[in-house]
Amino acid sequence: QVQLVESGGGSAQAGGSLRVSCAASGRTFSSYVMAWFRQAPGKEREFVAAIGWSGGRKYYADSVKGRFTISRDNAKNTVYLQMNSLKPEDTAVYYCAAASSYYSNRVSDYDYWGQGTQVTVSS
Repeated sequence: QVQLVESGGGSAQAGGSLRVSCAASGRTFSSYVMAWFRQAPGKEREFVAAIGWSGGRKYYADSVKGRFTISRDNAKNTVYLQMNSLKPEDTAVYYCAAASSYYSNRVSDYDYWGQGTQVTVSS
């Protein structure tokens, strides 16, 4: 069992930056692929970024490539999402997720989810 708790959301102006964090419980954090998804009002949850067990492999949605960076610190059981050059369309609830198998950009492939943290970008 893994419990995920996001933090660090908030408000920013377009062009600004925010960093969200996700702290995981459990001693097997390093064995999970970790990802960030987001869900805007009235829209489906969508993939943002994922990172492999050691942090060596990273995957991004085209909409955030070059602006967002995912990273992890296995010693701290934490995964981060640094968001730069924010746009109003980045406004959403951001969710942290863990998968015990392999990398995926599908919601259904992730086993554990956090409660989400709100990110609001104003123009």
